[in-house]
Amino acid sequence: MTGPAAPPLPPELDALVRRMRLPYLRKAAPDVLATARAQRWEPAEVLRVLLAEEVTGRDAATRRMRRKTAGFPSGKTFSSWRPEESSVPGPTQDALATLEWIGRAENLIVAGPSGTGKSHLVEALAHAAIEKDLRVAWFTLETLTAAIGKAKAIVVDDIGMLPAGQDAAEAFYRITDAAYERRSVAVTSNIHPSGFDTIMPKTLATATVDRLLHHAHLVLTKGDSHRLAEALAGKGVIPLT
Repeated sequence: MTGPAAPPLPPELDALVRRMRLPYLRKAAPDVLATARAQRWEPAEVLRVLLAEEVTGRDAATRRMRRKTAGFPSGKTFSSWRPEESSVPGPTQDALATLEWIGRAENLIVAGPSGTGKSHLVEALAHAAIEKDLRVAWFTLETLTAAIGKAKAIVVDDIGMLPAGQDAAEAFYRITDAAYERRSVAVTSNIHPSGFDTIMPKTLATATVDRLLHHAHLVLTKGDSHRLAEALAGKGVIPLT
């Protein structure tokens, strides 16, 4: 059983917090004030707790908005990441998860065969960056035509699946050039960056890779596709009964 509900805020106070646009403080206030009365809190403690509720609520709302506007493909985070199954060395995973490389405006290139966890790792890192109050933008090469805006980290997913058209190749170069030594770019690719000239004009590929790799962590994955392994093991669907 739960205890009786805390009495609502007095109408005048409720109107004030509404006018000041403090929705999280307003929601928490009845319970906080009831607890404060019961435990005889100092006025400063009541104020601190109420303001902390508003700040926490706003921060959570900001992170939700940033996840939505980032355009992540699948919502994969480190909660579903299985580090022991990745071919990326554990110390490398740990170092990337600190996100210190983003603070240094360094890049990340994860290259390897399809299905080896490249996108999952980078998306998990991108979600972690948002939890650290950073802005992130996610693109595939085919959709890389919008401006990068104020994003601190930019993700370009699955380069090499298809040849890049001239417009996409130019956009990729512009993004890399604009971010150079200012922001971090994370790239996943089925091919090594040295082979980008096989999917885009050589001049653009050379200029792009030159800027991309100058301050970059190059991570190579290997092995068979996790998706294919799950499918062959019968884990891709719920068995029919």
